[in-house]
Amino acid sequence: MRSHYCGEITSKNLNEEVTICGWIHKRRDHGGVIFLDVRDIKGICQAVINPDNAKSFSISETLRNEFVVEISGTVRARLEGTTNKNMLTGEIELEAKKINILSKAVTPVFPLDDYQDVNEDVRLKNRVLDLRRPEMNQRIVTRSKISSMIRNYLDDNDFHEIETPILTRATPEGARDFILPSRVQSGKFFALPQSPQLFKQLLMMGGLDKYYQIARCFRDEDLRADRQPEFTQIDIEASFIDQNYVMEIGEGMIKGLVERFCGDTLDTFPILDWHDSMRDFGCDKPDLRIPLKLVEISDLVKDEEFKVFAEPAKDDNSRVVALKIPGGNSLSRGQIDEYTNFVSKLGAKGLAYIKVNDKNDLENGLQSPILKFLKNETISNLVNDLDLENDDLLFFGAGKDSVVNLSMSSLIKKIGEDLELYSCRWAPCWVVDFPMFEKNGEGNLTSLHHPFTLPNCSVDELKNSPEKSIAHAYDIVLNGYEIGGGSLRVFDADMQKAIFDILNISDEEADNKFGFLLKALSSGCPPHGGIAFGLDRIVMLITNTTNIRDVIAFPKTQSATCLLTDAPSKVDDAQLEELKIISTYKED
Repeated sequence: MRSHYCGEITSKNLNEEVTICGWIHKRRDHGGVIFLDVRDIKGICQAVINPDNAKSFSISETLRNEFVVEISGTVRARLEGTTNKNMLTGEIELEAKKINILSKAVTPVFPLDDYQDVNEDVRLKNRVLDLRRPEMNQRIVTRSKISSMIRNYLDDNDFHEIETPILTRATPEGARDFILPSRVQSGKFFALPQSPQLFKQLLMMGGLDKYYQIARCFRDEDLRADRQPEFTQIDIEASFIDQNYVMEIGEGMIKGLVERFCGDTLDTFPILDWHDSMRDFGCDKPDLRIPLKLVEISDLVKDEEFKVFAEPAKDDNSRVVALKIPGGNSLSRGQIDEYTNFVSKLGAKGLAYIKVNDKNDLENGLQSPILKFLKNETISNLVNDLDLENDDLLFFGAGKDSVVNLSMSSLIKKIGEDLELYSCRWAPCWVVDFPMFEKNGEGNLTSLHHPFTLPNCSVDELKNSPEKSIAHAYDIVLNGYEIGGGSLRVFDADMQKAIFDILNISDEEADNKFGFLLKALSSGCPPHGGIAFGLDRIVMLITNTTNIRDVIAFPKTQSATCLLTDAPSKVDDAQLEELKIISTYKED
C-alpha cells in the first residue's frame, strides 16, 4: 500500500509521488488549509490538503486523531519559516492528492499527540494505544534490535542457539514455581522454568560445548519496578572454560550494546570482591557513578557510653558505619528528617548526623544532637580518620548487618539521585567471590546463588568450613542494577552430594528432585559454567527508563495481573473437572 514510511521522507524525495499509511497524530485547520500529522513506526510526516482538492478536503474535515489513513501526493519543500528542525521530516511536507480512510477510531482515552503523564494502570489497560506513543514504539523496536545484535554476537563466538523445555518439573531455585496440572497424568504437575539452569548444564554434559538462548523464565515472587512474573533472560553456557572466559564474553556483549545503541565506549570493567562491596556500599550491586562510600567506624565507637553505637560495635553480627556527604552541610533539617524517615521504612531505628561548619573548632564548629554523647577523642578521630572538611555532612548507620546494609546502601542511591552526584553516564563492574552459603531466618545454610555453583575449594575443605567457602560466582552490575549473574558449575558427583548434605537435602530427596542430573554427572561431565543476563533490565537502561514495564510489550502489574486481557481469569468448572481439580476458593 505505502511507498514510503512517514519518518523516512526527506528533501531527497522532493517532487516525488509517494504514498504513506499511518495514524492521524494531529489535525490542524489553518484558515481553510488543513494540515495532518501522520504517524507510523518510523516517525511523523506532515500532509497538506488544499480546499481546491474538494474530495480530499471533504474527507480531511472528518478525520480525527488515531484514524488510520492512506494518503498519496507529491513531496514538496515547506515554506520558509515553517520548517521544523526537531523533526527528521521537518523540511518537507506532502501535498495530498488522495486520502483513503482505512479505519476509524473513537476518541482516545489519553492523548498521543502531546506528552502527558498518564497513570500507569490506564496505560496498561489501554496498552494498544500506549504502544503507539513514539517513545514506546522506539523502546520495543530497540529491544528487538538488541536481541538481534546479541544473537549475532554469540553466533560469531561459536555459541549455538538451543531451545529448552517450557513444561518441566518443579525444582527449588529460590522462588515459587508456577505449576500446571497435567490432564493425561492425573495428580501430576508441570512447572514453568524459573531458568533453563539444569537443562543448559545437561547440554554441556551432552557435548554441545557452547549454548545460548533468549529464554522466557517464570517466577511466582513478589514484584518490584524491575521485576516481572515472566521475564526474558539471555542464557549462556560453555564447556572447558574458566571464569575469566565467561566474564570476557559477557563484558564484550555489554560493551558492544552500549556502543551501538548509546554511542558510548566503556573501559574495562572493574572487579570488586563481594565482601569489599558489602563493606563499602552495603550491597552487592553498587552504583559506582555515585562517589560515596561507607566507612566502618566500629573500632572508634565501641568504648563509647552511647549505646546506640557501642552495642552494635561490639556485636559480630552488627556494624556501625559513617557516610560522608561532601558539601552536604547545605541540607536543611527538613531534608535530613526526610532521609531519616526514608531509612526508618527500611528497618533502621534512626539516622544520626554531624554537620561540619569548622573542622578546626571541635567544640563549636560541629553541629549534631549526638555530640554530647561522644568523647572528644572520638569526635577528633572521626574528623581526622574520615578527612572531614568544612561544609561536609556525616550520616551514621548502626545496627544489625542486614539492616545497616539495606538502609545505608539505599540512602547512598537516594542521595546520589537527589543531589545529582553522578560522575559519569555508565559505571559497570563485576562483583566476584561470593560466599557459597548464607543463613536463612531459621539459622540454616542455604545457597546464595543455587546448589549447582562450584565452590573455590576441595570437597573436604567445603565439608569442614562451609560458612567460609567462596563460590566461583560472578555478577555484572551496571549503574546499580544487577544485569547478569553466573557461576562455574559443579561437575563432580561427590562435590554435588557434599553440597546437598550441607543444605540438608537427603539422598532420597536429591534423587527425587535431581536424579536425572546426578545420573548425568556420573556419566562424565566437563568443567563448565555460564551466565544469564536480564534482557528487560538491559533494554531499560539502554533506553533510559527506570521501569521494565516500559520495555515489555505486554507486561504485568505489580500484582501480577494483565490489565489489558484481565488475566489471570477463572476457568470453567468443566475444565477443572477434566484436570481432576477441585477449587476451594470462595468469593467474599
